[in-house]
Amino acid sequence: MLDFTLTLSHESTALLLFASMGLLMLTGQRVFAAIGFVGAVAGALLWGTGGSQMAFNASITLMKWFPMISLPLFIYMGYILSESGIANDLYRMFHVWMGGLPGGLALGTVGLMVAVSAMNGLSVAGLAIGASIAMPEMLKRGYDKRMVSGIIQAGSTIGLMMPPSVVLVLYGMIARQPVSTLWLAGIGPALLLALMLTIYIVIRCKLNPALAPALSKEELASISPAEKRRLLWAGLLPLVIIFSVTGSFLSGMASLVESSAVGALVATLAAWAKRRLTKKVMKVALLQTLSVSCMFMWIIMAALCFSSVFDGLGAVHAIKTLFLDGWHLSPWGVLIIMQISFLLLGMFLDDTAMLIIVAPLYIPLVKSLGFDPIWYGVLYTITCQVAYMTPPLGYNLFLMKAMAPKDVTLQDIYSSIIPVVSLLLLSLVLVMVFPNIAMFLPNILK
Repeated sequence: MLDFTLTLSHESTALLLFASMGLLMLTGQRVFAAIGFVGAVAGALLWGTGGSQMAFNASITLMKWFPMISLPLFIYMGYILSESGIANDLYRMFHVWMGGLPGGLALGTVGLMVAVSAMNGLSVAGLAIGASIAMPEMLKRGYDKRMVSGIIQAGSTIGLMMPPSVVLVLYGMIARQPVSTLWLAGIGPALLLALMLTIYIVIRCKLNPALAPALSKEELASISPAEKRRLLWAGLLPLVIIFSVTGSFLSGMASLVESSAVGALVATLAAWAKRRLTKKVMKVALLQTLSVSCMFMWIIMAALCFSSVFDGLGAVHAIKTLFLDGWHLSPWGVLIIMQISFLLLGMFLDDTAMLIIVAPLYIPLVKSLGFDPIWYGVLYTITCQVAYMTPPLGYNLFLMKAMAPKDVTLQDIYSSIIPVVSLLLLSLVLVMVFPNIAMFLPNILK
């Protein structure tokens, strides 16, 4: 043990840790297993008996972190709304009320994605609803399949920034930043992206109406005013549930955990009131909630263990010295390199693996350079949105292929991301240049 610590510098040891973790991931091991194993073994080799306790201490830290209770409650709320069909009602409302406009169904899909994001906080939920509900409706009415695919994929990533974003919860736990502030910081960029998608749809449909034809007058006339009113009220129910969560939290009436409990309760009561709270719905929602929650808990625990080892090595100081003194970069130059590295990593890794691998290095570096870690959390999340849609291993690309109709090819899906990824990169630049887009709400509600 002594020989090991003496023959390797701190920088070499840190490099060995990352290489070991990368090799384990290439073998197909789960992310938390690879990271937790490397962290636990490295702690024992470097510091002996005390180091071997790092994994145990990480689990205790996780179990004592009270806001963690909100994670399964928010996930449960999203699955109840999805499985009971309440989210479907919202799309049906958009379909009827906006279908008469050129590109109206696409605009309604963006609205659906924003609402689903605010219900669930996961990209996968929004993509599943968009691909299974919105996409067949739009394709049936002659919408361009590439434009539809790109809009659904980009819209689903809004869930990574809108409260209750699970990605921001994970970032907050690893970066030790308040989740409530991170959520507030994510709202502005999320709405900015929704606005940019809306403008993109309007301009494209104005230039080429054949891409997204409006519903025919006959089809619109076949829907009675009474049916329109019924769909309006049914579609407003999800918005009431969203307000019960975000409104109670942002107004100060409830804490983070209390607002998540309110959301879970209201979603359950809504499904029961609409007579959709069946045994099948409850079973699927509970099993999915358990699966996703356990996955995130294992990942967070492994990340805490690995971060403890990395902090102990002092490698962050070495990297900072390399960037500033060795390469003579300005703090903004370092920040840009960090974002580029996220974009490159995102082509091969999902957001969770990416965060856990670089968080021990980047988050302390961000703080030491004088940048706000809350603002940087939003930048990281936007790069995650890009990562979900960039080849070769973008998760949304393959999920879309699995759920889309058979006539939508993988080539269609790949080509559909070019304009929407450009919008995401533009939003990243805007948030970097104008930090108040993210920090406006946190600064007001301090």
